[in-house]
Amino acid sequence: MKTEPVIPSCGNVFADLGFPPEEAALLAMRAQLMNTLRETIAGQEWKQMEAARVLGIKQSRVSDLMRGKWEKFSLDMLVTLACRAGKKPEMICA
Repeated sequence: MKTEPVIPSCGNVFADLGFPPEEAALLAMRAQLMNTLRETIAGQEWKQMEAARVLGIKQSRVSDLMRGKWEKFSLDMLVTLACRAGKKPEMICA
């Protein structure tokens, strides 16, 4: 049986998939913020209506967030939502 070679990740799955560096960085930031928001909502045991009130958005947007519809959220909006959820987003350049 032939096995595929294992290629080490560079640390950013989007870069590994061939996205240009600047796009890979933005996608990784968006993914991280969305994950943080989803974990916060789950950890606080907020219902979607309560999360919507806290975040200042409609319940349907919370649903989009929880279902991982990343294309519906800009980086700016995700940073804003993270702040409203009590998080302190930081950017670390490597």
